[in-house]
Amino acid sequence: MAIRVLAHFLPGDSVLEVVEPESDWLDIRWCHEDDDETLHRELADAEVIWHVLRPLSGDDLRRAPRLRLVHKLGAGVNTIDVAAATELGIAVANMPGANAPSVAEGTVLLTLAALRRLTVLDQATRAGRGWPTDPSLGETVRDIGSCTVGLVGYGNIAKRVEQIVHAMGADVLHTNTKPDGTDSWRTLPDLLAASDIVSLHLPLTADTDKLINRAALDTMKAHAVLVNTSRGGVVDEPALVDALRDGRLAAAGLDVFATEPVDPDNPLLRLDNIVVTPHVTWFTVDTMRRYLIEAIDNCRHLHDGRDLVNVVNGR
Repeated sequence: MAIRVLAHFLPGDSVLEVVEPESDWLDIRWCHEDDDETLHRELADAEVIWHVLRPLSGDDLRRAPRLRLVHKLGAGVNTIDVAAATELGIAVANMPGANAPSVAEGTVLLTLAALRRLTVLDQATRAGRGWPTDPSLGETVRDIGSCTVGLVGYGNIAKRVEQIVHAMGADVLHTNTKPDGTDSWRTLPDLLAASDIVSLHLPLTADTDKLINRAALDTMKAHAVLVNTSRGGVVDEPALVDALRDGRLAAAGLDVFATEPVDPDNPLLRLDNIVVTPHVTWFTVDTMRRYLIEAIDNCRHLHDGRDLVNVVNGR
C-alpha cells in the first residue's frame, strides 16, 4: 500500500525526476508553504510530511491523525514543535550534512560580497559611476586570504567552509561547546576578538538564542565582517543594526533573520553595508537531490517496518 506524503513545497522538474520512479509506493501531495488551506486539508491523510521552513505547530500536527514521520529537509528542527510530535507519537527526523556543500559555498559567497562591497559597487556601476571614487575602497576591502576567519560552531558546514577559505590562504579559528584538542580552537570571546571574519554555524537553541549580542559584537574588530547562514535568532538584530550603523562592525552577510520571511521594514534592510539573501544558501539542485534521496530512503524504512534514520526525538 502506498505511503501518503505531504511535501510542503512545490516541485520543479528536477524534483519530479527524482520522485516519479517511486510513484508505485509513494503517494505524494504537493503544497506551497504559504497555502495553509491546502496544508490543513492534506494533513488529514498524511502519513509523512516533508518539511522545509514554514513552522509546523502542535495544532498543525494534531490535524494529522495518521502522521508517523515529519522529515525535515535540512538539519535544523527549530521550526517543528518537536515536543508536540513526541507527545503524539510522531517521529521527527532530519538530514545532517546533506546541505553542507551548498551552504558552505553560500557562506563564502556572502563573505566575499560583504567583504568586497559587492552590492554598493553593483549599484554604482549600474548608475553609470564606472570608476570607484571612494578612496576608502582601497583602504578597507580585503582578500579572504589575508584574513583570520572565525567559525562559531564546527559541524559539517563549518568544516567545509574551513576547507574552502584555507585554500584561499586564510587562517582559521573555530569554537564549539568544549575544547577539542586542536590548535585552532578558541573560546568564543577570544575567537571574536581575533577574527576578521566571523561565520556562524549553530543550531538555534535556548543556549544559542542571541548568543551574538551587544557585548559579543563589542569584542569584535571594527573592520570585521559577520556572516550568518545558520539561524537568525542566534544574533541580536537590534544590536547588530547599531554596530553596523555606528561603524563598530564593517559589514555583514545574512541569509537568515529572526523572523522569516524577513519583514520589509526590518532596519537591517536599510543599511548599505549588509548583503542579504532569503534563507536560500542551501537551495540548489544538488542539495534538493540529496534531500529527496534521503527522504525517500526513510520513507522506504517506514514502508518496510525498519528503524528510521536520523530521528531526533527518540521515537
